[in-house]
Amino acid sequence: MIPVIALVGRPNVGKSTLFNRITKTQDALVADFPGLTRDRQYGDASFEGKPFIVVDTGGIGVEDQAVDALMSQQSEVALIEADLVFFLVDGRAGLNAVDERIALGLRKVSKPIFLVINKVDGLDEEVVSADFHSLGFSTVFAISASHGRGMQSLLSEATATFPVVAEDNDMGTAIKIAFAGRPNVGKSTLINRILGEDRVVVYDMPGTTRDSISIPFERDEQSYVLIDTAGIRRRSRVSEKIEKFSVIKTLQAIKECNVCLMLLDARDGLTDQDLHLLGYIVESGKALVVAVNKWDGMAEEDKDRVRYELTRRLHFVHFAKIRFISALHGTGVGSLFKDILAAYHSAMQTMTTPKVTRLLQDLVGQHEPPLVNGRRIKLRYAHAGGHNPPLIVIHGNQVDSLPASYKRYLMNAFTKHLGLVGTPLRLEFKGSDNPYKGKKNKLTSRQIQRKKRLMKHVKKK
Repeated sequence: MIPVIALVGRPNVGKSTLFNRITKTQDALVADFPGLTRDRQYGDASFEGKPFIVVDTGGIGVEDQAVDALMSQQSEVALIEADLVFFLVDGRAGLNAVDERIALGLRKVSKPIFLVINKVDGLDEEVVSADFHSLGFSTVFAISASHGRGMQSLLSEATATFPVVAEDNDMGTAIKIAFAGRPNVGKSTLINRILGEDRVVVYDMPGTTRDSISIPFERDEQSYVLIDTAGIRRRSRVSEKIEKFSVIKTLQAIKECNVCLMLLDARDGLTDQDLHLLGYIVESGKALVVAVNKWDGMAEEDKDRVRYELTRRLHFVHFAKIRFISALHGTGVGSLFKDILAAYHSAMQTMTTPKVTRLLQDLVGQHEPPLVNGRRIKLRYAHAGGHNPPLIVIHGNQVDSLPASYKRYLMNAFTKHLGLVGTPLRLEFKGSDNPYKGKKNKLTSRQIQRKKRLMKHVKKK
C-alpha cells in the first residue's frame, strides 16, 4: 500500500499551499481566504523515489457552524486513512485556541504527528517555535510552503520509512468524468451516492463546493476519476473573487475530462445558465451525458412539462443521452455508467481511412453536393483527424462553397453510420490547391508560330 500523509489544521494556515508544493501541481485552490478548502483533495507525490499520497483537508473552525461540522467530519476521515499527519499552524499568527483544540484531538490518534509551523519566512525559527512547544509534539518543523523553505528536511524525515515503489500508471488509463452544473443541483450528492460514502461535503447552500475535487474510483474493473466541480451561476451574481477562481477551475476540469456529466434540476427546469454551460461543453468537444436530478416525487404533469421543455430546447445536444435520476435516493444512478462508457468509447474509437472514405463515397452517391458556378463540388476522400471529439477530415475541391445544410447532412449521416453516441462529431474540409494558379501559360515556339498564322485570318476592325 502506498503511504498516505494528511494535512490538518485550522483555516488559512497554508494546507493547500503545502499540498501544491508537495505534489508539484496547482490542483488545490489557494487564496487568502479562511475556509476555502472544504472537501478532501487527494494528490500523488514522490520524494527521492518514494511515492506517497497527500490529502488536503478543510480547515477546522470556520464561522458557519454547520459547514464547520461537515468539514471536521472530512478531516476525521482523512486521519483514519492517513499513515502520517502534518499538523499545520501559522507561525506569524502565533498559537491559537483552535490550534490547542485540534492538538488535543490529535494526541488521541495513535499515528505519527508532525507539527509543521508554516509562514516562517523572514522570522527567527527558534522564537516562532517557542509558543508551539506547549502543544506537546516532539517532532517540530518550521517551513515556508509558499517559498519552499524547510521542505527538504520535512519530507526527508517524513518519508524515511516509506518504501520505494514503482509508480502506478492506472490513473493515465482512467476515464475522467467531470460533474458540471449550476450550484445546488446535487453534484456532490451524486458523487457520494456513487461512492457509497460521504466523500464530499453536502450542504443545502449554493456554493458549498469551491474547488475541483478529483476522486479515484473503480467499477466493474474499469478505473474512473470523478471530478466534483463548483457550481457555475450567472456572471452578474459572481461577486466573490474566490468564486471567480472556482469558475475557472470548473472550466479547466471540463477541458481536461473525457466525459462531462451535466446535471440539471428538474424542479427549476432548464435555465439560460444551463444552456450556456452546455454550449461551452459542446464547444469543448467533450462527450456528454445529461442527468436530470431531483426527479423523485414530482407529479406526472410536471414531468411531462420538463420532458417537453428538454426536447424543445436541447436539440443542439441531440447526440447526448438524457437520464432522469434521484441522487439522494439512488434512482437511475446505476444507468449513468452505461451511458458514460458508451459516450467514452464513441469519442475514442478509431476510424480507418478506407472505412471513412467508403462511407463518404456512399453518402455522396446518395445525395450529391450542389453545383457552384456550373461546376460540381467534388469530395474525394476522408480520414480520421483525432479523438475526443472524433474529427473527420474531408478532402475535395471547392469545399469553401459547400453549403451549411450539406455539412449538416454529412455530420448526421456520419454520426448515424459510425454509431456515435454521446459525443459531438467535427468535420474539417480541406481543398486541393491548383498547381497552375497564378502562373502564366508559357507557349512553345511552335505554338507561337501557329498563333501568328491564325491571326492573319482574323479580320481587323
